Amino acid sequence: MSLFEKGNNKDIEALSGLGIASDDKSTTTKSTIVEVEVDPELEETLKKFGLRLESDGCLNWQMDASAHPRNWSVSRRAFDTSVLLALDLYTTAISTSGPSMAQAAMKEMNLGHIKSLIAFSSMYQFGQALGGVVFPPYSECFGRKAVYIATTLIYCLACVLTAEVPTMAGVCVGRFICGVMSAVPSVVVEGSIEDLFNMKSRVWIVFLWACATTAGLVLGPIYGAYISAYCGWKWVLFTGAIVTGVFTLLLLFIRESRPSRLLAQQAAKLQHKKGVSYPIHSADVTPNLAAFSRIALIRPLRLFFTEPIVFVCSLMMAVSWALIYLFAESLPSVYASLGFIGPSTSLAFIPLLLGIPLSILFRIHDQRVLGRRERANLALNPEQKLTGFVIAAPALAVGLWMFAWTVPPAVPHLHWAVSMIGLVLIGFATNEFACTLSGYLADSYTIYASSAFAALAFLRAVLAGIFPLFAPRMYSAMGQNLASTVLAAVATCFCGAALLFMKYGKAVRQKSKFAGHSLVVNRATQVKGDNVE
Repeated sequence: MSLFEKGNNKDIEALSGLGIASDDKSTTTKSTIVEVEVDPELEETLKKFGLRLESDGCLNWQMDASAHPRNWSVSRRAFDTSVLLALDLYTTAISTSGPSMAQAAMKEMNLGHIKSLIAFSSMYQFGQALGGVVFPPYSECFGRKAVYIATTLIYCLACVLTAEVPTMAGVCVGRFICGVMSAVPSVVVEGSIEDLFNMKSRVWIVFLWACATTAGLVLGPIYGAYISAYCGWKWVLFTGAIVTGVFTLLLLFIRESRPSRLLAQQAAKLQHKKGVSYPIHSADVTPNLAAFSRIALIRPLRLFFTEPIVFVCSLMMAVSWALIYLFAESLPSVYASLGFIGPSTSLAFIPLLLGIPLSILFRIHDQRVLGRRERANLALNPEQKLTGFVIAAPALAVGLWMFAWTVPPAVPHLHWAVSMIGLVLIGFATNEFACTLSGYLADSYTIYASSAFAALAFLRAVLAGIFPLFAPRMYSAMGQNLASTVLAAVATCFCGAALLFMKYGKAVRQKSKFAGHSLVVNRATQVKGDNVE
């Protein structure tokens, strides 16, 4: 059966209203389907280009098409993925180094504490919130490689601008630009992973991506504190410019991975070399920037406000993520009261890093579940990969409660290592939230993974920009114990949500027009589709 048959016009129009279907009249969203008989000679010609002709007269990929990203060599995909994950790790570290730079630059720039935090930390996050809405759908419509290269180069230049114009306005503008550009490795990488790997492979690739992101999150304060202390805060940015400059060169050697763009390129080659022209199967090819602005930019916002799965995932992951930014401001003062001095206070983030490897156990479990379902030729529910999330939600709450009541002033004589056990649990939970919830969105929204994740990233960035601003006053007014207790109480509310996802997630997905449509399109256009129900 064709993806879009005659008689499905109303459904297509409804989906277009949600920002799902394309406006491009050359795509498969047509009201009349023409049955096409493919002669052997044409079929052989199409096969040479890795294409096949569907019954509706549209071109699609051959199952073994070498040009499709999921059929690239392991080394090719490993190189591209490694570059993207390393870039995300580093830009995330630059992000959480903001409070350290703010502390170091206060006297030099004659700024108050809150103003300095706004300039160095919050502006970066607010920029990322904006970029996270714009770049993912843009990459879905116009391709990913050019976006990666251009934004990384601009990020490099913005780091230099921030360091060379040490004024409130200069730092705000520079860090905001860095934040906008950082949305590409932070958000679009999820879409690239979906392009390159099927559900079985994504178990481990999303895990590696989550680990890289969380590692950058917790290493940033250490990186910023030590460079600021021994070289000056400007060198955090100068090293950032050097490293992202190198990444810009490396990105020249990755390949475009958006299947719809590659399919359009193959169709164009076919027409140029053989004079054969057919429309293509594609859900997201837009003819111009006007159509992109009208549909694709609205898509992440519509997902956030109309899709319960996206809204709840965004809220929980955003809070857990923003906690690390709050800790970047509050942990140094907590451990200063326990005898840590100068930049060594940032070493309290190491336990958060140590919690990350605990997620390996749940990826092994996920892989076994996938293997059993595959051997039995059974479809997989994305909810069956949420076991780690069910454990991580209470782990976050327990970690915060433990931390809250093992530090001064309520517990003045307890060894500092005890409170760090709680931080290990928090590090595990933060990483597991990132891994399972982002993977859940990728599995639920398939070809629109970047747009679904953009909605999540928007809220995540906004909260990450706000949390450090109230942390100083909150911890000063309430004390370290009560302030941390408030955070623990919020995390406790998440425990029930995890179980609700396991029980009702499938039913919610099946009622979602967007999730259902994206799954149908994914099955029709991918060569190594995911067997999802």
